[in-house]
Amino acid sequence: MGKSIGVFSLKGGVGKTSSVVALGDAIASLGKKVLLVDANFSAPNLGMHLNIINPEVTIHDVLDRVANISDAIYDFGERFHVLPASMNYPKEINPYKLKDKLSYWKNKYDYVLIDTSPSMNDETYAAMLASDELLVVTTPDVPTLGTTIKAVNMARKRGTPIIGLILNKVRNKNFELSLKDIETTSDVPVMAVIPEDINILKALSKSVPLTYFKPKSEASVEYKKLAGTLIGEAHKPKRIKDIFKKMRPDKQTLNREIYYSRLFRD
Repeated sequence: MGKSIGVFSLKGGVGKTSSVVALGDAIASLGKKVLLVDANFSAPNLGMHLNIINPEVTIHDVLDRVANISDAIYDFGERFHVLPASMNYPKEINPYKLKDKLSYWKNKYDYVLIDTSPSMNDETYAAMLASDELLVVTTPDVPTLGTTIKAVNMARKRGTPIIGLILNKVRNKNFELSLKDIETTSDVPVMAVIPEDINILKALSKSVPLTYFKPKSEASVEYKKLAGTLIGEAHKPKRIKDIFKKMRPDKQTLNREIYYSRLFRD
């Protein structure tokens, strides 16, 4: 059976959906069958990131029991599949049906990544219930760290394992919270540090994943390292700077190694 990973943040604008797209593409590039699911039912963004605009059939139709899930899944350039949501669905749907609807389809994929609502609501709880594990996207500032702690506490109350944090939009400025402060305050390991990168916006403008648009960028390489860790394939550095980093690993690299060892070497 495939694994479902919910990607969470209780604050908009942190790059959650862009992370879902990039990470999903990175996992798919390693030969895994991947499905991306938009569980932000009230304000969906996933389809728009991939030029799936106003799809005829969506996850809303599936949850409303007027369509089969197979009819709501779209192929993105033979790289991965997407289950988008509707921007203007005319009826109320029950988000808690999501887990049941995905349970059978998890058998058909290696990994299902679930993009979630940036609010503490039923949509978020439902996505959490449908996830085997969670990644939380945050940025290195105090307001976002506060909402990150709320997301972590929410997950822990429901017993859903947290893989770690994706620390996004990092500028390496002295006014930013340090990785150590973020880990200490949230009590969750940082699994990836994604630098601020104009290519993320350029990729969005072309409706493609960053990892496809600029595969050798620092941000893309970091997503690929995380992808390899999640599927049990240790990242093999190709660039000189990455070889030196392996000799003197940073904290997120050590955290990935711990996760990798725990899941795939025991």
